[in-house]
Amino acid sequence: MKSIKELYRIGTGPSSSHTMAPRRAAEIFQRRNPECKNFRVTLYGSLAATGRGHLTDQAILDILKPHGMVELVWEPSIFKPFHPNGMRFEALADDGSAVDDWTVYSVGGGALAEEGQQPIESADVYPQTQLTDILKWCIDNGRTFWEYVEIHEGKEIWVFLAKVWRVMREAVERGIETDGVIPGPLNLARRAMRYNVRASGYNQSLKSRGLIFSYALAVSEENACGGRIVTAPTCGSSGVLPAVLYHLWKSRDFSEMRICRALATAGLIGNIVKHNASISGAEVGCQGEVGVACAMAAAAANQLFGGTPAQIEYAAEMGLEHHLGMTCDPVCGLVQIPCIERNAYAAARALDANLYSMYTDGHHRVSFDHVVKVMKQTGHDLPSIYKETGEGGLAKDFM
Repeated sequence: MKSIKELYRIGTGPSSSHTMAPRRAAEIFQRRNPECKNFRVTLYGSLAATGRGHLTDQAILDILKPHGMVELVWEPSIFKPFHPNGMRFEALADDGSAVDDWTVYSVGGGALAEEGQQPIESADVYPQTQLTDILKWCIDNGRTFWEYVEIHEGKEIWVFLAKVWRVMREAVERGIETDGVIPGPLNLARRAMRYNVRASGYNQSLKSRGLIFSYALAVSEENACGGRIVTAPTCGSSGVLPAVLYHLWKSRDFSEMRICRALATAGLIGNIVKHNASISGAEVGCQGEVGVACAMAAAAANQLFGGTPAQIEYAAEMGLEHHLGMTCDPVCGLVQIPCIERNAYAAARALDANLYSMYTDGHHRVSFDHVVKVMKQTGHDLPSIYKETGEGGLAKDFM
């Protein structure tokens, strides 16, 4: 299993699959063909169906256009067998013939993979890929999940996670100070600032919930506006984990080191799903994005409140289980409706999963690993119109 550095990617929104990964693919292809003056890029499946709304074309043109002419071809009805988010890059000679041809896939969270291959990332660093096995190791050795991460990633992981936390924190703070309208045809007004102000007028319990909403809205709105965020595990679900961590950091005065340890645990949870199933909305629907983000945030919160490894696993299991079957149906192909609101709701749900788990001893019937397996199968059973194509569900009503 890969490093959690491959899960937490710092970049700009609005979409890890549709913006960050295509930009990265274009950079790789341009480096392969530094003298090329003509390019043709073909986008397939859901990458083509909602690419314009996700600024896929702009991400590619930003990289290739300074070096030559770029032809973009959109093929929304062609779904490659390996993954719905396919891209074909061609470097063209003066006569129009291809001198280099590369097909690559955006497989979720900003990661790229060639057909039949593992994502183009670092080498494996974790020997175990099931949370059940890692949980047993923690219990047998009297260790925590964050210690398991440190052992396999090295102490330098804390420098990386400190940077991740800083970017998350900055995204929240920018978002709650910014008003206006999110770019796009929906003319959706930003709400984070208003939620943050209104929360102060309620009693402690409702205030806490209002602040959680405002922090999640803040990051999600920053993402929708192309701001700097961290994939957790994706751009579309980037508001959930920062909202929970920021709220607990502000209200409970947790140290930065404890926040980073919670990030390590959350990263481990997301990594397990990424390895064994998918975090791509185009492949498994929004359960793989917001559902996984909720599981990550629930695990992080449970650790901060002193949960045992078994309780942390239970919190994560609930966070994902209760999002099973969630479709990915972005209105107008934008990461706005219902994405932004889902982030706010999932952040609150993560705290509920944490609380529920803390009332138990951590023992339960359905393991996190089993839910991941079910989530993968459920995603594959979903029709393509409910997987980021913008053709079904809520998106259909606004076409």
